[in-house]
Amino acid sequence: MTATPHLLITAGPTHEPIDRVRFIGNRSSGRLGIALADRAARLGWSVELLLGPTCLTPSDSQIRLHRFQTASDLESLLRECVPRCDILIMAAAVADYRPRAGVDSSGKIKRGDQPLVIELEPTNDLLAGVAGCRRPDQTVVGFALEPRERLIESATSKLARKRLDFIVANPLETMDAPTIEATLFGPRGVVRTWPSVSKEDFAADLLQTIAAARIPA
Repeated sequence: MTATPHLLITAGPTHEPIDRVRFIGNRSSGRLGIALADRAARLGWSVELLLGPTCLTPSDSQIRLHRFQTASDLESLLRECVPRCDILIMAAAVADYRPRAGVDSSGKIKRGDQPLVIELEPTNDLLAGVAGCRRPDQTVVGFALEPRERLIESATSKLARKRLDFIVANPLETMDAPTIEATLFGPRGVVRTWPSVSKEDFAADLLQTIAAARIPA
């Protein structure tokens, strides 16, 4: 591993337009991804942050910031940025569905008395796409945000299916919260757990764990 790895982080929600005014989105604040970016920059790492539509921004001026709105925007940025990173942390809350192509995005759908039906189509699986074309020397970290009752099963399945190095499993309650309750899984099982810590403290611990795993034995 190089002394100062190049870190690429995705953070925040996506907004998938219904028309020029309305969109499908989620409650992700981007707080955790921003905390990771700021912490890595303070460690002297080279950092790029791909940040969705949120009012929060990183505090460190050395971070190279790219903005996105939709899952397609993020996919294009990943295609550009992934080849030059050593570590990729996919912390963004990417929409699983978007309005099907053909929805009028040039104006505003007029209110009527009848129900409005919007057909949705799945977005591309960005994490699987990245993991499928990664270099052997790149480290890829994903996140699994799920209800508690299926959290471990979903996280470990996602880790294997998408060929990740690590996955952070955290329950739904941590979205848009200042703290996180998390478990980090690797190919051999649980790496570390955090009962409840600030996202800033978690960011520091997670980066240290990932960096240590990349050091040759």
